[in-house]
Amino acid sequence: MENTQQKIAFLGLGSMGLPMARRLLDAGYPLTVWNRTAAKADALVADGAARATSPAEAVRDADVVITMLADPAAALAVADELLPALRPGTHWVDTSTVGPDTVRTLAARLPAGVTLIDAPVMGSVDRAAAGELLILAGGDTAPVAGVLDRLGRTTACGGPGTGAALKLVLINAAIGGVAVIAEALALAGSLGLPRELALRTLGAGPLAGAVDRATATGSYFPLALAAKDVALATSATKLPVLEAVHRLLTEDPALLAEDLSAVARRAPVAGTGV
Repeated sequence: MENTQQKIAFLGLGSMGLPMARRLLDAGYPLTVWNRTAAKADALVADGAARATSPAEAVRDADVVITMLADPAAALAVADELLPALRPGTHWVDTSTVGPDTVRTLAARLPAGVTLIDAPVMGSVDRAAAGELLILAGGDTAPVAGVLDRLGRTTACGGPGTGAALKLVLINAAIGGVAVIAEALALAGSLGLPRELALRTLGAGPLAGAVDRATATGSYFPLALAAKDVALATSATKLPVLEAVHRLLTEDPALLAEDLSAVARRAPVAGTGV
């Protein structure tokens, strides 16, 4: 079977899922889409995707199922609906960030002949649209290699659950880095230093990547999801620094829908005290 003839079901059309599904549709894959808020599928359906009214309907005839869901609760709830409808030979690729415990729970529930690849991604909406995501894959990706190639670059991590585990390591390092930049800017402001001077010199050193993410304008990773990812990490082991980061991310409920860069934007400006 040629890869472009694999029938794909894509479930979860949020800020990341929508551009990922768009790339697969534009590549010519037969695509069925489902989202809890059905209107999010409208643009894809207008361009040729089939709309499913339930997860079970979406996956019934699929060769490859891709899920991009918000959190473990959403992944488990959707699994309740889709698992009974999966056919033997189906490959399920979960790109959600749910942690290895949830992956193990899902894997234990697979019907006979169905494979699960945990393949969470690094990169925001801009990279998703460009097909430049870093895909962290646990399990055998060979049957879905062509599909994953349309979405980004795949790093093999090991057996099932290892992709989910590495994602927690990488995303928490990135979130922690942005929090450090926010605190560095707060310190600079309290000492009367210009913000741009602090950013320029921080960006010339080992924190360059964190500065780039703290000042990004084309990304969207809401604080609510960042806090979820930190909570997954701190539930795995004792991480006092990340526990403090979690408090920082959640202290202002009004900002939970804002991009992660909001924590750096609200750092005090020199001479203002705010």
